[in-house]
Amino acid sequence: MTRSRRWLRVRLWVRRVGDVDASLDTLPKIGAPATRALTGAGYPTLRDLAGVPRAELAALHGVGPKALGIIQSALEQHDLSLG
Repeated sequence: MTRSRRWLRVRLWVRRVGDVDASLDTLPKIGAPATRALTGAGYPTLRDLAGVPRAELAALHGVGPKALGIIQSALEQHDLSLG
Protein backbone atom coordinates (compact mmCIF):
# COMPACT_ATOMS: atom_id res chain seq x y z
CA MET A 1 0.00 0.00 0.00
CA THR A 2 1.41 3.39 -0.94
CA ARG A 3 1.97 6.06 1.65
CA SER A 4 -0.69 8.39 0.24
CA ARG A 5 -3.25 5.60 0.14
CA ARG A 6 -2.45 4.61 3.73
CA TRP A 7 -2.80 8.26 4.82
CA LEU A 8 -6.20 8.44 3.11
CA ARG A 9 -7.36 5.34 4.99
CA VAL A 10 -6.25 6.92 8.29
CA ARG A 11 -8.05 10.19 7.48
CA LEU A 12 -11.26 8.32 6.63
CA TRP A 13 -11.03 6.30 9.84
CA VAL A 14 -10.51 9.46 11.91
CA ARG A 15 -13.47 11.13 10.20
CA ARG A 16 -15.66 8.08 10.91
CA VAL A 17 -14.63 7.90 14.57
CA GLY A 18 -15.00 11.68 14.91
CA ASP A 19 -13.00 12.61 17.99
CA VAL A 20 -15.67 15.02 19.29
CA ASP A 21 -14.92 18.02 21.52
CA ALA A 22 -11.22 17.42 22.04
CA SER A 23 -9.92 19.31 25.06
CA LEU A 24 -6.59 21.10 24.82
CA ASP A 25 -5.81 20.02 28.40
CA THR A 26 -5.74 16.27 27.70
CA LEU A 27 -4.59 13.99 24.93
CA PRO A 28 -7.26 12.56 22.62
CA LYS A 29 -8.03 8.83 22.79
CA ILE A 30 -5.10 7.48 20.79
CA GLY A 31 -4.26 4.28 22.64
CA ALA A 32 -2.06 3.53 25.63
CA PRO A 33 1.29 3.05 23.82
CA ALA A 34 1.00 6.38 22.00
CA THR A 35 -0.20 8.17 25.14
CA ARG A 36 2.75 6.80 27.14
CA ALA A 37 5.20 7.76 24.40
CA LEU A 38 3.91 11.32 24.14
CA THR A 39 3.75 11.83 27.91
CA GLY A 40 7.25 10.42 28.31
CA ALA A 41 8.55 12.77 25.61
CA GLY A 42 7.12 15.81 27.41
CA TYR A 43 3.79 16.22 25.60
CA PRO A 44 1.12 15.52 28.28
CA THR A 45 -1.60 17.65 26.65
CA LEU A 46 -2.96 18.35 23.18
CA ARG A 47 -1.91 21.98 23.58
CA ASP A 48 1.73 20.85 23.87
CA LEU A 49 1.55 19.15 20.46
CA ALA A 50 0.58 22.26 18.47
CA GLY A 51 3.38 23.10 16.05
CA VAL A 52 5.48 20.01 16.84
CA PRO A 53 6.87 18.50 13.63
CA ARG A 54 4.96 15.41 12.53
CA ALA A 55 8.24 13.57 11.85
CA GLU A 56 9.37 14.15 15.45
CA LEU A 57 6.22 12.52 16.79
CA ALA A 58 6.31 9.70 14.25
CA ALA A 59 9.81 8.82 15.47
CA LEU A 60 8.44 7.99 18.94
CA HIS A 61 7.90 4.28 19.54
CA GLY A 62 4.14 3.72 19.81
CA VAL A 63 3.05 6.74 17.76
CA GLY A 64 1.87 5.64 14.33
CA PRO A 65 -0.16 7.08 11.46
CA LYS A 66 -3.47 6.36 13.17
CA ALA A 67 -2.48 8.28 16.33
CA LEU A 68 -1.07 11.14 14.25
CA GLY A 69 -4.31 11.40 12.30
CA ILE A 70 -6.38 11.54 15.49
CA ILE A 71 -4.05 14.18 16.96
CA GLN A 72 -4.19 16.30 13.80
CA SER A 73 -7.98 16.07 13.72
CA ALA A 74 -8.22 17.08 17.38
CA LEU A 75 -5.87 20.03 16.82
CA GLU A 76 -7.88 21.19 13.80
CA GLN A 77 -10.96 21.48 16.03
CA HIS A 78 -9.07 24.32 17.76
CA ASP A 79 -7.64 25.85 14.55
CA LEU A 80 -4.21 24.41 15.36
CA SER A 81 -2.04 21.83 13.60
CA LEU A 82 1.14 19.82 13.80
CA GLY A 83 4.30 21.43 12.44
